[in-house]
Amino acid sequence: MTKSNMDLSELLAKHDQGDLLRSIAEAVLQLIMEADVEGLIGAGRHERSGERTTWRNGYRDRALDTRLGTLNLRVPKLRQGSYFPGFLEARKSSEQALVAVIQEAWISGVSTRRVDELVQAMGLSGISKSTVSKL
Repeated sequence: MTKSNMDLSELLAKHDQGDLLRSIAEAVLQLIMEADVEGLIGAGRHERSGERTTWRNGYRDRALDTRLGTLNLRVPKLRQGSYFPGFLEARKSSEQALVAVIQEAWISGVSTRRVDELVQAMGLSGISKSTVSKL
């Protein structure tokens, strides 16, 4: 089974001068993916089991852009079948849809104040005028 806990001192030693919250977020998401893959294939890493459906085959690197910065994740690969965590796909498509709505509103001539109201109506806390212009 995968080690499901990590000492805070170990995490601090790994990321000496880095951003602690970003490091914690990376570690938590990595643990979630490892546990998800273990459940999918029926065995832990380096574990022998008769219930195993396939084997692990390394990792592929993926970047996830968040408010904490870019998280560098290692997505486990499988020999047969595939695994891709849902939080990477859903997050990417929802952000693309939001950016598309903001761009369309701006191109249509909607003021940045109205775009901010639109974003708030969609359930977000708001967006600055400069961010609207950049998008």
